Amino acid sequence: MATAKVSKSSKWFSNKTLRLSLHRRRSKSSSTATSPESSPSPPRETARRPHEEMKEVFRYFDGDDDGKISALELRAYFGSIGEYMSHEDAQMVIDELDSDGDGMLDYQDFLKLMKVETRDEDDLKKAFEMFELEKGSGCITPKGLQMMLSRLGYAKSYEECVAMIQVYDIDGNGVLDFHEFHQMMA
Repeated sequence: MATAKVSKSSKWFSNKTLRLSLHRRRSKSSSTATSPESSPSPPRETARRPHEEMKEVFRYFDGDDDGKISALELRAYFGSIGEYMSHEDAQMVIDELDSDGDGMLDYQDFLKLMKVETRDEDDLKKAFEMFELEKGSGCITPKGLQMMLSRLGYAKSYEECVAMIQVYDIDGNGVLDFHEFHQMMA
């Protein structure tokens, strides 16, 4: 039951969005790090552990540094990356994940959301690999799509598969990479 609730709210927390926020945070810290005292920062940056990165992402959401993420802070974060989030949606995310009932997300609540998001991403990668005609190629070809759809009981012509791929083929190369597949599945 809890997993179903988390899945509804996780639409707001795609890994792409988190990577974007991490990239922005790193860019800001590296562009402002010009003093000699800050020179040890790059080696620490490359040796970062996932836990440290999650803490950094959490701090980015936690605008007032109180150790909690409020609905207002969620909305502010999504506004900063150009995505509108209504107050109702923000409150829904808080309500679904808030373990202590204080109306805010603490770090542990945030980690639960990220674990579900990571599992979802892993499942999507496995699905992508099933559609690869040549394993490890990193792309889904019309032939690979046709074969997998046929195995699933959906007979499609090669031309239909080409047309299906064209809809999501952002770079126009005639195949789907993982990013394009992710967009298709969203």
